[in-house]
Amino acid sequence: MTDNEPWTIGRLLKWTTDYLQTQGSDSARLDAELLLASACDCQRIVLYTRFDEVVDDSIRSQFRALVKKRSAGMPVAYLLGFKEFYSLEFKVDQNVLIPRPETEHLVIETLDRLKLYQGDSPARVIDVGTGSGAVAITLAKESPQTELTAVDISKPALNIAHKNAVKHQVQDRIRLLESDLMTNLPEQEQFDFVVSNPPYIGENEKPEMPRDVLDFEPHIALFAEEEGLALIRRLVEESKTRLVPGGWLLMEMGPVISDRAVEIITNSGGYQQIEVVKDLAQLPRILVAQRALN
Repeated sequence: MTDNEPWTIGRLLKWTTDYLQTQGSDSARLDAELLLASACDCQRIVLYTRFDEVVDDSIRSQFRALVKKRSAGMPVAYLLGFKEFYSLEFKVDQNVLIPRPETEHLVIETLDRLKLYQGDSPARVIDVGTGSGAVAITLAKESPQTELTAVDISKPALNIAHKNAVKHQVQDRIRLLESDLMTNLPEQEQFDFVVSNPPYIGENEKPEMPRDVLDFEPHIALFAEEEGLALIRRLVEESKTRLVPGGWLLMEMGPVISDRAVEIITNSGGYQQIEVVKDLAQLPRILVAQRALN
């Protein structure tokens, strides 16, 4: 292929895939397709029907700028401005963590227990560290009768969560509050479910993190002291007073700290039916525990 050949969609995708592979992307073809679809303002699947179409200079210029940022490590989700989670599309920027497929397990486990809820009034759920709002909004969509509160220490993150709530038409059903875990809530307020994907990566793990995570995603949503256990420890203690007797605590955790997280909640007292749920890779991912009845 010579430089005089036209830059068709097919040629652009092949060249970009090869280039991104040399830059360390482990999903180079997918990255190339998503970025080109964005520049062409079309669905990714449409590209497959237009392989021989020559791309005009303005679109190539937009695409080139996106590829340059991706090659520098910026995650595709930030470049596109959205990420899919639980088959829903969520706005994201560098103020919020990019929703991961692993966190869908947190939603699934919560929904399973919501189906068994038999209270006289709607179940009260709080999403602690809501970020983009992906967990709370998904719960609101899937369990319309549930009363939801979502808190985050970051005001910019809450702004993104509000935009996503509006996008999915659940803004009237989710109370968004700025809070360091649950410390800023009314003193006596309690919930039937405390749900959280807290920061659980140890500061000591920073040198091992991929550059697209370390250089671009918000560290406040990723890292915690005590080798990743500090926020989990606080959440376990705060939830003992915030959960009604028989209420559930569900939180995501890293596999490397799962044993210690279980030890923390076991030794804290006040919980029963402690369970660890594995993800699709059979790694311990979700810690579930019920507030003791007395």
